Amino acid sequence: MYAAAARHEWVRQRERLTLDQYQCYVDHFDPDLYDPDAWADAARYAGMRYTVLTTKHHDGFCLWDSDLTDYSVTATPYGKDLVGPFVSAFRAAGLGVGFYHSLLDWHHPQFPLDRIHPEWDDATGDPGDRDMRAYADHLHGQVEELLSRYGPVDTLWFDFSYAGRIRQGRPVTGGKGPDAWRSDELMALIRRLQPDCLVNNRLGIPGDFTTPEEYQPLVPPGEVWEACQTLNGSWGYDRDNLNWKTPEQLIALLVDTVSKDGNLLLNVGPNARGEFEPRALAVLRGIGDWMRLHSRSVHGAGPSSCTAPTGCRYTQRGNRLYVHLLEWPYRHLHLPGLAGRVRYAQFLHDASEVRPVNTDPNWDNGNVAPKGVPDGAYTLDLPVRRPDVALPVIELFLDSDVHDADEKGRA
Repeated sequence: MYAAAARHEWVRQRERLTLDQYQCYVDHFDPDLYDPDAWADAARYAGMRYTVLTTKHHDGFCLWDSDLTDYSVTATPYGKDLVGPFVSAFRAAGLGVGFYHSLLDWHHPQFPLDRIHPEWDDATGDPGDRDMRAYADHLHGQVEELLSRYGPVDTLWFDFSYAGRIRQGRPVTGGKGPDAWRSDELMALIRRLQPDCLVNNRLGIPGDFTTPEEYQPLVPPGEVWEACQTLNGSWGYDRDNLNWKTPEQLIALLVDTVSKDGNLLLNVGPNARGEFEPRALAVLRGIGDWMRLHSRSVHGAGPSSCTAPTGCRYTQRGNRLYVHLLEWPYRHLHLPGLAGRVRYAQFLHDASEVRPVNTDPNWDNGNVAPKGVPDGAYTLDLPVRRPDVALPVIELFLDSDVHDADEKGRA
């Protein structure tokens, strides 16, 4: 619903809007151009394999007809369930389906007025007496609705626990964590209803994967993880936001994530008529154009035990090592530790051979051996001009006894 405001998904909190002031977006919410099949087509072309839909954000507005509140899509001019058609369209496209669900609810009358709440008063602190247990019952009930109504759900993406959180340099008054959400009970409910559903780590108790948001870990986290990133710094539709990442930046982000054994969750914020805006579609097409030629360096690939040179990222599947060239070197690319281990090299986008440099001074094969080749390096002779793709990739066929660090199947 905050897409109607078009000023970021936290607009109610940022601008301290009252429920009455926020009500205009309920009264005028009519995503008449909503076409989940078109969304699924755009996601699939971009190379996505699974999706996560925001069923309820912090404002408490639900995209399905919840029996537990009237604050939902059925109270709007559109008046119809948005979640069911999404689930059907994305499953039909062969994509996994997950749900984002906020643990906060700024509309519910029993949700405490903590310092993150739009109605929190700096002068008086918490002005009301709220029953957090009653709210947790509501939270659990809505999760049960989603898991019971929409068939197998692959992922539940909760957001977020904030006990002890510091916001704008000050502790959050009344910050809440797993005791408030009754997270252990909630996890037991999920495991009972859908034991195969993966749950993220934001309930404040151990989950199935961790979720660094809008930053990249410098080293692999050492656990199952998923980077969650935006196209422009906003999760919701933000009309006047110009901080758009380019396809090249996002592809580099994807490759960096896979090289560290993670998945990438990339957000698109639809506008209030239910469409992906032209800027978002252009970015997704740019990623998809690259993925059409390079997907095997990502899908089914993971980290490598080999050490990539500066300006490169490695991914690997079996005996194929993929060199992603974030920086284009002049003429020669030195790959440390791979001398005598590479059977063949080619650009992935067109399968054209990339020839190695012959370092034997007594034999001339038509290319010039560079000086200062590091010991043990496998050196490739590159064209002066970089290939006309968003991120060039060289596919190396290694000797059969050189394997990636993890032979297990990958998403």
